[in-house]
Amino acid sequence: MIEAGHFFACLALMLSLWLAFAGLGGDRRLAGRVACGLFLALALSFLTLIVAFMRSDFSVALVASNSHTMKPLLYKFAGTWGNHEGSMALWCLVMGGFAAAGALLMRSERPVFEARTLGVQGLLTSGALAYLLFASSPFTRLEAPPLQGADLNPLLQDPALAAHPPMLYLGYVGYSFVFAMAAAGLLEGRVDRVWARIARPWAMAAFVPLTLGIGLGSYWAYYELGWGGWWFWDPVENASLMPWLVGAAFLHSVVVTEKRDSLRAWTVLLAVMAFCFSILGAFLVRSGLLTSVHAFAVDPTRGALLLTGLLVYGGGALGLFALRAPRLKGGPAHLLVSREGAIIGNNLVLSVATLTVLLGTLFPLLAEAFGQVMSVGEPYFSLTFTPIMALALVALPVVQAWSWGKADWRSVWRWALGFAAIVAVFWLFGVAAFDIPLLAGTGFALGVWLVFGAAWEIWRRAGSLRRLGRLPARVWGMTLAHAGLGVFTLGAVGETALRFHGTLALQQGQEVELAGWTFRLDDVDSIEGPNWYADRAYLTVMRGERAAVLEPEKRIYPAARMPTTETAIYTMGATDLYVALGDRRTVEGTPRWTFEVFINPMIGLVYWGVCLIGLGGLLSLLPRARRRRTAGDAA
Repeated sequence: MIEAGHFFACLALMLSLWLAFAGLGGDRRLAGRVACGLFLALALSFLTLIVAFMRSDFSVALVASNSHTMKPLLYKFAGTWGNHEGSMALWCLVMGGFAAAGALLMRSERPVFEARTLGVQGLLTSGALAYLLFASSPFTRLEAPPLQGADLNPLLQDPALAAHPPMLYLGYVGYSFVFAMAAAGLLEGRVDRVWARIARPWAMAAFVPLTLGIGLGSYWAYYELGWGGWWFWDPVENASLMPWLVGAAFLHSVVVTEKRDSLRAWTVLLAVMAFCFSILGAFLVRSGLLTSVHAFAVDPTRGALLLTGLLVYGGGALGLFALRAPRLKGGPAHLLVSREGAIIGNNLVLSVATLTVLLGTLFPLLAEAFGQVMSVGEPYFSLTFTPIMALALVALPVVQAWSWGKADWRSVWRWALGFAAIVAVFWLFGVAAFDIPLLAGTGFALGVWLVFGAAWEIWRRAGSLRRLGRLPARVWGMTLAHAGLGVFTLGAVGETALRFHGTLALQQGQEVELAGWTFRLDDVDSIEGPNWYADRAYLTVMRGERAAVLEPEKRIYPAARMPTTETAIYTMGATDLYVALGDRRTVEGTPRWTFEVFINPMIGLVYWGVCLIGLGGLLSLLPRARRRRTAGDAA
């Protein structure tokens, strides 16, 4: 069967080249059929890999290196993409999926534009398939298959990590299709309102899964790695954050192009840059240049090939923009104090934030190239990225309330006074009465400011309770996403500023008080799972009327010879009591078990905020009802 998969992958390469020629030649009908055939071939090829993993076919080198007969069925399935070669096969499958979706769903009444979009997507897919087949083939056989296999990385044997890569790839690869639309528009010399109306939902279709994928990765790192936090500024985390920031800027800019027929060249440039940062993310994850628990490969040869692909595709994309963008006509003039002007400012801030993350991610590599060893961590990003993004978030409710093409200085002062009042409240009651740090009080004020701004916007558009249900899904989606940012901000500030961390060393039956909680170690057992062994502690925690038994574990996976930490979390609303089991030590002649204890206030708001942003994006994708425009539509 695996040879059949190899055949279908080779067939897909030929079909992707055919799609490129047919699409760039302007044949919409043929390009659409070839795009569907390309996706079918890729789906069949990927299906053979899934079957090989599910059957534990260790004659396939990829399965032998990343699976085991004792592994649970879910992780056999997820093992298909939990490695370098399989993840690249999934990447190609998603690229083909977007091509087929475009062939079936694009209805712009501009057949040449649609054909060229599919053609560019075919060209991009052919490059990914060439790399897959000639540098990272998942179809290689072993002459002497092992009996058991080497097992999947234990850190990846987790439900969140089973869904995390597919979600990220939907985002990464989605921006390749947005770029294909931008390239087709440049080739045609028509980037206008119609182009923007077509491109916006495809950009949202990439933005939503990328948002949820980043959230899943963060949540996995939070409860799986045992370090108690939710964002480490890991280089691979940054690799997914950069296209997210550029994608957010594009979503705002494309609205200006759609509504006002303005910012054409800038919007196209953002589409190109989102694509470039997606390729950069693939390179960073797979090149081996950066150390990360998220990285897939450490092969310098394949890393060099990925770098070549980054330079060819990224350079080609920027070169096409440089050649064709000057031909795009400028839109109507707009005032600085208007929604257009504010969105331009928002885009500039997001772009600077992206460059800040890029510099912090790549600077250690540049320093190493010159013989210097340097690390860039949380202090750098706290001093640079955080204030830059705070500036954009402060302006967000104001931008929502402004009208297209109109300046209203009085509203600027009203909003400024409103924000100052909220900050003053948190400083007076939070900082003074509850001893909250001054910057944390400002952060809490910013989160409330964003939620209030979203609520005010939905009320402004509706005008009455009766008309709330008549507002279009796109308005509700925008409002929920902006409210989600506020909820996320509250959670991030609360968890960062108010977190408690302590260490316990307990013998069996001992009780200790820490941070107002009583901890009692009842027992520690040795247990066995399907493909692991573990020490499991039974820890009773009590505070007032609250009581719970937490069961943190320390697992060993014999096949991979790797330990993992399984944390225990007691959730109280948005706050977590978080316990990780450490080592067994002898203290003063008595055996004791160590525990890392974290109290993370408001951590749940971080993930609730991410879900709200994703839900808002999904609502924005709903088709508009065919009815008379309401006041909400007109706004």
